[in-house]
Amino acid sequence: MRRSSRSLLVLAAAALLTWATAGTAAARPYPVDYNFFGGIAPELTNPGGSLPGADDPGCVPSAEHPNPVVLLHGTGGGAQTNWGVYAPLLANEGYCVYALTYGAYGLPWPVSAIGGMRPIQQSAAEVSAFVDRVLARTGAARVDFVAHSQGNIVGNYYIKRLGGAAKVDKLVGIAPPWLGTNALGAGDIAAYSRALGAGPAFDAVATSLCQACGQMLTGDDFIDALNADGVYSPQVTYTNIVSAIDELVVPHTSGLVPGPNATSIVVQDGCAQDYSEHMAIAGSPRAAGHVLNALDPARQAPVPCEFVPPFTG
Repeated sequence: MRRSSRSLLVLAAAALLTWATAGTAAARPYPVDYNFFGGIAPELTNPGGSLPGADDPGCVPSAEHPNPVVLLHGTGGGAQTNWGVYAPLLANEGYCVYALTYGAYGLPWPVSAIGGMRPIQQSAAEVSAFVDRVLARTGAARVDFVAHSQGNIVGNYYIKRLGGAAKVDKLVGIAPPWLGTNALGAGDIAAYSRALGAGPAFDAVATSLCQACGQMLTGDDFIDALNADGVYSPQVTYTNIVSAIDELVVPHTSGLVPGPNATSIVVQDGCAQDYSEHMAIAGSPRAAGHVLNALDPARQAPVPCEFVPPFTG
């Protein structure tokens, strides 16, 4: 057999072996693509499925990482589409990782893959049931949350209003809108509409597709009521990882609320090359380094500083 033919056979066998072991423990370490949109292709090829490293029914939390990590997506996100970086990254670090899509309308795929659209109270109830299943499956006492954007509010509503404080140890928030957002002046417009007596009409238009979106506007009754007893639950440790150039959490300081059990980080501090905004921050290797340190305070590894483009990470 000619050498070129043997080489082709070897490559074909290697490709077949890679395909056969994909999605199993044998495939570790899972490839990590630091790109916010990295989870879209898996959703297209495996609708409603799980990313590599996520939702492993045989995963047993280790003594080093006893808390399973539950990933809470943002508005319009889902279990796969929001977490192309974090599911494989955390699995490679030895965590049991779980993700769900909540707040989706009860319609067939692909609409079912678009989460975070229904009222936050309903999404938080879905998270509550999911956490109970994770704890029952793993035997763990508590979980940790890694949340992006709206996922922080959903997770915190569960913690503060649905009894989740006893079941959550840490909430690591990426771009959290704790005090609401005034992106594009929407909060101001909503307040002005209410002052004119046109609040119901504004709400009907503004939340016709995304019911949760209006709840996160600055000054909305929902966000004000959630924060009436303080932003943070005293039983949970919070880490806020934000971007100074976030275009959807406006101002970005909405995510920097001080508290005795809260640590806040701006990814551009000490690294002007990181142009992460609201989406790219969930694909930024610098933000990911901070997430890993927050989940494991004993780790405290140096975080990378490199050029990170906006939108993708």
